[in-house]
Amino acid sequence: MSDLRKLTEELLQDPEFKKEYEDLQPEMDIKRAILEARTRAGLTQTELSQKTGISQADICRLEKGTRNPSLSLLKRLAKATDSTLRVEFVPNKN
Repeated sequence: MSDLRKLTEELLQDPEFKKEYEDLQPEMDIKRAILEARTRAGLTQTELSQKTGISQADICRLEKGTRNPSLSLLKRLAKATDSTLRVEFVPNKN
């Protein structure tokens, strides 16, 4: 187990930290999905920029999670990466 994973597991024992961590999960999922779609399509950030008309700097920001994408931007990214965009609401486990 990596040191980072160990530290994360330790920090998740703190209820306040756990809540903040879980609140960030949707943003983490989106940035991970954008990066994975681009790499699966075999595109560099520059190539994706050319296909979508989104600046390379903005694609970098999206992948870092420092910019929140609109639904229309996600659709453009999906089309450019030959992917299907799917948004889900998953019931909470109670």
